[in-house]
Parts: sequence; C-alpha cells; structure tokens
Amino acid sequence: MKPRVGVLALQGGFAAHAAILQNLGARVDEIRTAEQLASVDALVMPGGESTTMSMLLERSELLEPLSERLNAGMGVLGTCAGMILLAVEVVDGRADQHSLGLVDITVRRNAYGTQIESFEADIGVDGFETPFHAVFIRAPAVERVGPTVEVLARHGSRPVLCRSGRAMVAAFHPELSGDERLHARFLADL
Repeated sequence: MKPRVGVLALQGGFAAHAAILQNLGARVDEIRTAEQLASVDALVMPGGESTTMSMLLERSELLEPLSERLNAGMGVLGTCAGMILLAVEVVDGRADQHSLGLVDITVRRNAYGTQIESFEADIGVDGFETPFHAVFIRAPAVERVGPTVEVLARHGSRPVLCRSGRAMVAAFHPELSGDERLHARFLADL
C-alpha cells in the first residue's frame, strides 16, 4: 500500500516536494490543519522562513498536534527551515520561535549567508553511488550532533544531512536538485 505523505503547506517550497513524492508513487496531501495532519503516515517540512513557519504553525493550531505525532514516531523529512524547526537547539533564532526538539542537533540559522550567497554543491551521501547535487539557500549549519544522530552527508566538515530514528533533516533543498533519490530514501524508510 502506498504511504500517505503530508507536505506542510503553510509557507515555503511545498509544491516541489509534493510533485516529487507523487512521481515516486506516494499519495500526497497538503497539510494546513490538524485534521489533515491526522490523516497522513509521514510529513515533509519544507524550506522557507523558519520564524514565519513557526508562527504559522501556532496560528493554525498545528504546533501541538504536530509535536504529538512526531513524538509518537511519525516519519518526517525536514529541509532547510524544516531542519531548523525539528532541531533541539537553534542558535540565532528569535525568542518567540518554536522548536519541536525532535532531532538532537544544534543549528545556526542562515549560517551559510544571505540569499545572494546561496550556492550549489555535489555532496557524497551514505548509500548513494554517485554524488547528490545539493542546493543551499540561506542554509542553516549544524554546529552540534547528538549521540543518537547519524550524519549521512557533509559539505566540507559540516553535517548537512542527518537522520535520527524516523526523522531525516537536510540543510539544503533536495526538491530543487532534479534528483529524487533523497525523497525515495525517505519513503523507503517509512
């Protein structure tokens, strides 16, 4: 049976994630309410602006149901802003910014620079035979990795793709790479 995957559709690059997941055979729902969240098996939290997404999660009354589902073991892929929202600790975040505290990492918001300093790089990913073309847009940097977190890829010495239990987080935007392997791996792990 095909998994039903939600894509958090409050802000950010959710449509590209949805298209890739559908192409890979998943049933995809855009998630904007707690009722919609309750109907999916897993969730993608896309890139965007992490403080805005945090506020929208609260305003849409999704923050608590999302936290409950994640803590109960729902699979999740968080990219860029999604990584920030899933981290245990955020450096340079706003005081009113929420963190779901699911993945034992410390991230620094916009650590790779401003929008004009965005870049692309080929990175080696554990389990992939060829490099993955990663797109970094105002990307967060992982500054600390806890003992329960597996680093799957690095850019230089910095971890950029991590997994902890059923959560995978990326500092980059895999939906912009033209390469479906990361989404396929996420679905395979469900």
